[in-house]
Parts: sequence; structure tokens; C-alpha cells
Amino acid sequence: MTTQDTVVNPPMPGLNRPAPDFKAPTTFGEKSLSDYKGKWLVLFSHPADFTPVCTTEFIAFANRAPEFNDLGCELLGLSIDSTHSHLAWAKSIKDKFGVTIPFPIIADLNMRVAVAYGMIQPGASDTAAVRATFIIDDKGILRAMVYYPMSNGRSIDEILRLVKAMQTSDKHSIATPEGWQPGDKVIVPPPKTQAEAEKRLDEGYECVDWYFCKKSL
Repeated sequence: MTTQDTVVNPPMPGLNRPAPDFKAPTTFGEKSLSDYKGKWLVLFSHPADFTPVCTTEFIAFANRAPEFNDLGCELLGLSIDSTHSHLAWAKSIKDKFGVTIPFPIIADLNMRVAVAYGMIQPGASDTAAVRATFIIDDKGILRAMVYYPMSNGRSIDEILRLVKAMQTSDKHSIATPEGWQPGDKVIVPPPKTQAEAEKRLDEGYECVDWYFCKKSL
């Protein structure tokens, strides 16, 4: 193999860095990352059209789409299939399950988007995108990545919960505990100095110890 023949994959995308840019054909026409500026975006890949696990995920995303939209968050699917295949699959879901897919699906036949986002995982699949989910904020920054095996569907409820949690953390400068849901108490950031630690227990928070305090929003 010559130097010219060597395929060099881009580095894996990183959290809290700009999401890899893209421009690609979709079932809603050409889409690029810049089209989502000012909005949050959930970009998710699936191994193939007309497969049962992927169908359950797309139905779940479609059913929860209004809740994502209420958060200023758009949905964008992807697989290494053609636009014609995507359109036929979406029609099948509507005809057989009564669910309309309300978001675009990228046709990534050249695998450029899949490779840029690390959706191709050698050892799991060399020719299809694994079940990867990327949450990109309204400034184009990649905030979360979640990977699932080919055999098991992801939880759309968890992805929706995570978007809500990150938006809450951004707005109030707090963290959220395991399983947090809107209305639950949030975690106050730990103190950074000895002086802050000494007065933390007297600041009116619900504290177990100086480093572990919660409050209601």
C-alpha cells in the first residue's frame, strides 16, 4: 500500500469541543451542522434501515420529538443507507406502525459523517454505523456521546433526560445527581478553597458533608 492509498481517519470527536462539521443529503434535503446554530441537536446513528431494533428506536424518537422540540432541540438520524432506502423505510413505519418520522435522516453512503463522528467501530462493525448518540448544544459544542452495542436499543427517555439535565446545569451553574428529573434537588458545586469549605455547612443548603450539598431550584 502506498502513502497515497493509506486511509487516515480523523481523531475521535471530543467532549466540550466543536462538533465535527458536516454537509450531507437527508430525507429533508441537504443539511449541515450550521443549519442547527442556535438550537440543540441530537445526532444519532443506526446500523441499517428495515431492521427491528432500529425501527423501535425511530418510533420512540418520533413519539418524543415534540418534547425535544420544546427544549429547543432538533433530532437528526443517520445510517449508511441511501435516501431512497430511508424514504421507503419511513413510509413502511408509517404504513405498518402508524408513526410518521418527523425528522431528517442523513444518507451517509460515503461514510464521511460516520467516520468524522466515530460511528464506525472496528470490532463491532466496519461497514455500518453503531448505535451512537451525540448531543450538540446551541453553540455547536459536543456535550455528550453515548454508544450502544448493535444488539441492544438505546433509551430515548434517558437521552431526553440528559438534554434537560445539561440545560439545567448550564442555566443554574449546578450539577445533577444520578437519575435526576426536573423538580428534583440539584447538587451545589463543591467549594474550591478551605475558607469556602468551612462556611459551606452554614450557607443554608441540604448538606451531608462539606463537599456534598443539594438545593432546590
